[in-house]
Amino acid sequence: MSLTNLTARLGFCVSVLPIEFRQGSPYLPAQGLWLDAREAQIERVFVSHAHSDHIAEHKEIILSAPTAKLMQVRLPGTRQEHVLNFGEPRRFVHHNGCFDLTLFPAGHIFGSAMSLIQAENQRLLYTGDFKLRPGLSAEPCQPQPADILIMETTYGRAQYVFPPTEPVIKGVIRFCREALDNAETAVLLGYSLGKSQELLCGLGDAGLPLMLHGAVFKLTQVYEQFGQCFPKYERYEAGSARGKVLLCPPNVVNSAMLRNLGKIRTAILTGWAVDPNCRFRYQCDAAFPLSDHADFPDLIEMVKRVGPKKIYTWHGFAADFARTLRELGYDAQALSQEEQLALARHRAPV
Repeated sequence: MSLTNLTARLGFCVSVLPIEFRQGSPYLPAQGLWLDAREAQIERVFVSHAHSDHIAEHKEIILSAPTAKLMQVRLPGTRQEHVLNFGEPRRFVHHNGCFDLTLFPAGHIFGSAMSLIQAENQRLLYTGDFKLRPGLSAEPCQPQPADILIMETTYGRAQYVFPPTEPVIKGVIRFCREALDNAETAVLLGYSLGKSQELLCGLGDAGLPLMLHGAVFKLTQVYEQFGQCFPKYERYEAGSARGKVLLCPPNVVNSAMLRNLGKIRTAILTGWAVDPNCRFRYQCDAAFPLSDHADFPDLIEMVKRVGPKKIYTWHGFAADFARTLRELGYDAQALSQEEQLALARHRAPV
C-alpha cells in the first residue's frame, strides 16, 4: 500500500467526528466536509480565509462574508456558497446525519474564521490560520472550548516569539523616513491580503506618501466595502512611484518594476524575521517581525483556552509542536504523512 493510500485510510479519532488526512488536507468523512482543501472538491469545503494556498475551485463552500468577497476577487467563478455570520450556527445534513457548524473570528486576516463543528455530543474546533495577538485590521480571535482541536502550527518552535506590534511598526516608519531622506523609494514587502492592510493601518498617523501595488490596491478596496478605514494612498503608477512608500507582495523582489524605480530600500515583513538570516534569504535591506500567524506562546495559549482531549497539528513545524504538547501531557499528533506512517508502524504487531 502506498504512503498516500495508507494515510488516506487512517481515521485519527474513533468518534462521531472521525478525521482523515486526504490529499494534504483534513477531511471529516462522516460529515462529508473538507477543511481548507488544497485541491478542488465536489463535496462541501470550509474555507477559513482567502489566502491563495487555502482556496481552490470547489463546488460548494462554507465561509464568512468578507472571505466570500475576497475569494471572488482572487478566484472568480460560480459556486454554491454558504455565507455565515460569526457566532450563528448553521445545520448541515449529510446522508442520514447532520451537524452544526459555527464560525468564530480567527484573528489571522480580515474575515478569517475558525469553524466549530458539533455532532451529537462532540465538538471539534478547526482553527485554520489564527493569531491571538490583537491585530489592526482583523477581528479579534475568539477561541472556543472543544473536545478535538485541529490547529495551524506554522511557528511551532520555541524560538518563534514575536515582539509587540507597536515597536515593530515604529521601526518600519523609521526605515521609511530614512529612505525618503536619502531620496530612495521605500519598498515594503508583505502579502497583498492581510499583511498589507495591517501595514496600512499601522502607518496611518505617520504622514508617509503611500502607494499600493495593483494586487494590494484591489484587496484593500474590498476591506473598505466592509467599512474599514485606511490612511490616504495611491495606486501604483510607474511614472510617479519614486520617492514614495510602496507596498508590494514579496514576489516583486528583483523584478523590472523595482529596477525601474531607481534608488530603493527594501524591507520584508514576516514572522520569519525572527531568524537572523531572514533579510539575506529574502534579498532585502531590512526585515521586520510582523506576522499574522500565532507565535509559539500563542500556540500554547490556544491549547489552554480550548482545553481539548485530542489535538492535531497542521502546517509548519507540526511534528515539533505535537511533540512539545505530548511532553506537556497532551494527546497530540501531527496531521502529516510522515508522522502518521511512523505511528502506524509503531502500532503494528512485531
